Amino acid sequence: MDARASEGGVAVEPSVAGPPLVEPATRSVPAAAGPAAVILGGLSLSHLLNDMMQSLLPAIYPLLKQAYALDFAQIGVLTLAFQLTASLLQPVVGLFTDKRPMPFSLATGMLLSLCGLLLLSHAGSYGLLILAACLVGLGSAIFHPEASRVARLASGGRYGLAQSVFQVGGNAGTALGPLLAAFIVVPLGQRSVALFALAALAGFVVLSLVGRWYRDRLAAGAARGKKSAAAIRPLPRSKIVGTIGVLLVLIFSKYFYMASLSSYFTFYLIHRFGVSVQDSQLYLFVFLGAVAAGTVVGGPIGDRFGRKVVIWGSILGVLPFTLALPHVNLVWTVVLTVPIGLILASAMPAILVYAQELLPGRVGLVGGLFFGFAFGMGGLGAAVLGELADRTSIEFVYGVCAFLPAVGLLAAFLPRLDAPKAA
Repeated sequence: MDARASEGGVAVEPSVAGPPLVEPATRSVPAAAGPAAVILGGLSLSHLLNDMMQSLLPAIYPLLKQAYALDFAQIGVLTLAFQLTASLLQPVVGLFTDKRPMPFSLATGMLLSLCGLLLLSHAGSYGLLILAACLVGLGSAIFHPEASRVARLASGGRYGLAQSVFQVGGNAGTALGPLLAAFIVVPLGQRSVALFALAALAGFVVLSLVGRWYRDRLAAGAARGKKSAAAIRPLPRSKIVGTIGVLLVLIFSKYFYMASLSSYFTFYLIHRFGVSVQDSQLYLFVFLGAVAAGTVVGGPIGDRFGRKVVIWGSILGVLPFTLALPHVNLVWTVVLTVPIGLILASAMPAILVYAQELLPGRVGLVGGLFFGFAFGMGGLGAAVLGELADRTSIEFVYGVCAFLPAVGLLAAFLPRLDAPKAA
């Protein structure tokens, strides 16, 4: 629902079936105030733990490649197994929970990721590695759509800010994965991955508490009665479909390029500059830390100036830096990954809220579709780029990927849905 529709009263998020979920009023309740701040903090923390565990998989690729004698194509398939499990199931989970919200599914998803981690730590074959990746992907598929919905409910009407707070936890966790891999998994070996089961247990506890708050909100919505709220469609149906298509193409360009860095940046640094595995993990942490910082910026700027401004700048604005990356030395390679991560990451909160405003009442479906498509594109990108690296070279891959952000020109076709707000 457009934030403007909630001004002056309580905004009701319509659902396909069952009682509507009631969101805080945008004016009478300060954003992220009181219990909402606690819930957003819990979601961000659990997102950090969830994505930290998931990021261990690509972070230990050099270790797995050596231990199991894998080629780049097999590394790509391993990523594809995780990403496609997450991407194919997320829209299904989101559509189902739009009709029947499941407050404690968040904690269930964390337990599945825990099982995947334990299997990854003791896998004795490539097939078991694939199964472990699928379990982690399944946990992600369950977690993200409902977590995105709860973040919107706790937003106080500042939807972009809430999505940024939620997503920065995930990006921070993704950044921590390589760092922890460099100092724990690489020195201690594959079995040490099991140590991160403690993080999964902590996430399970946090999400159980979040689930109770969510359950109470559902009960409060039912107690207010079945108020009808017509879905507001700011555009004709055909225009909405076309706009969603443009957004998905922008997600494709963003995550295909992100896959080249998150999955193969360590190999690129080792092959081109001769750095150690441990140093390559630290340089990857620099990029992923910039991604985490960039996520914080995108949502609030979108709340203030409009989503389209952020989408346009974040996708196309990164092009000069990606074009320069394949042609510089080690120091400038690391330096350039900082603006690349900052600019690219600012897009996702704005894209997600923009899509939610296009499809009011379909928060779970939007979250599942866009998070799932993002993961799918990351997995497909890893597989395609891995095969391309085997046939050519890792340097050639980065030369080709440098042009992907040019797809951001399609942002010109996005209609403007919101006006800039006064400070």
